[in-house]
Amino acid sequence: MLKSIHMLFIVLSVGGFIIRIMLAQFKPAWLQPKAIKIAPHVIDTILLFSGVALIFQGNWLAGEFGWIMTKFIMLLVYIGFGVMAMRGTGMVRWGAFIAALACFGYILSVAITKHGFI
Repeated sequence: MLKSIHMLFIVLSVGGFIIRIMLAQFKPAWLQPKAIKIAPHVIDTILLFSGVALIFQGNWLAGEFGWIMTKFIMLLVYIGFGVMAMRGTGMVRWGAFIAALACFGYILSVAITKHGFI
């Protein structure tokens, strides 16, 4: 069940990111309600806690865990590009958006294969 919760919040987080980028570009006023500003933080907090819980539930720190560190490092890079995309404009926004999605794709591939660069 914990894995299902984690996967649900992955979809909500990335889907929400894509929607917020589109709104920031085309309908920025729609991003102003307080609930719209708070929801991504709640979703990402639950996502992070469920991920940490999965690490301990799966006892993945006992063996080879370089893939977990790879996911964590790429998560930080994803967040950085996401912030650039949300705050930037024009080509900076879209370049950071594409880079963030590429980071997400890499995180997904590491999660599936359990192989990272560390």
